[in-house]
Amino acid sequence: MARKKQEDVPKGSPAWMNTFSDLMNLLLCFFVLLFSMSTVDAEKFEKIIASFQNTFSILPSGGASIGEGELVSSGVSQLEMLDSYYKEQANSQSEEEQETESEIAESYKEQALEESEEMAEAIEQAIARYGIQNQVEVDFDAQYVLLNMNGALLFDSGKSEIRQEAYPLIDKIGKLLEPYQQNIIEVEGHTDNVPIHSSKYEDNNVLSFYRARAVSDYLRGITTIEPSHIKSAGRGEYVPIADNSTPEGRARNRRVVIKIYNSYSSQLQ
Repeated sequence: MARKKQEDVPKGSPAWMNTFSDLMNLLLCFFVLLFSMSTVDAEKFEKIIASFQNTFSILPSGGASIGEGELVSSGVSQLEMLDSYYKEQANSQSEEEQETESEIAESYKEQALEESEEMAEAIEQAIARYGIQNQVEVDFDAQYVLLNMNGALLFDSGKSEIRQEAYPLIDKIGKLLEPYQQNIIEVEGHTDNVPIHSSKYEDNNVLSFYRARAVSDYLRGITTIEPSHIKSAGRGEYVPIADNSTPEGRARNRRVVIKIYNSYSSQLQ
């Protein structure tokens, strides 16, 4: 009679041992992790953070920080000095722009002053040729060349009509202005501070304007300069060049000034 076949018996450890082993491994990893976190070298950690701050300008995955506080982006803490870095960069750029603008403005002013100086030299030479150097003073700045004429040479006291004796002088001034067809030319009238008593002119300011207008109109008639390039202004007693307390000072303040603006200041369309 055949021997009865024995039932198969499972070999190896029981099934519950596998679960127990996995649990022990997980506990071991957990305690190792806790131990490693409790022994972080603070000095080395700060060096790592400083290295990140010097290397990156933004955080990964679009993280950013503005102002104070802590922000985490993709597991990375904010760079503590990031906002300060951006501010320093912006201030540095602003200072550079200001320096550039200042340099451009200074260069512009130097070129304008150089042009005015060349104009003044040419006008002084022409004045000498016409023999009126004792009647016209020349000065200049970065905007214009200035021709200063004593008012007593052009007008009688308290009047705005040009004296007959003054026409030859203004004719020569007109010839001086002819080369400057593309420049603004401004005629200014000035007075002293002695109040005027006249039924025709309300005050010194009005008188100074009428005198400037009289010279402007005459120049428009004797030159080929575009009439719109010649303008007039009454400055009254408000821009003295001498002391109004003396007769000599008041005589100097009673004057007509012609300003020939350089190309930098004319601003013609």
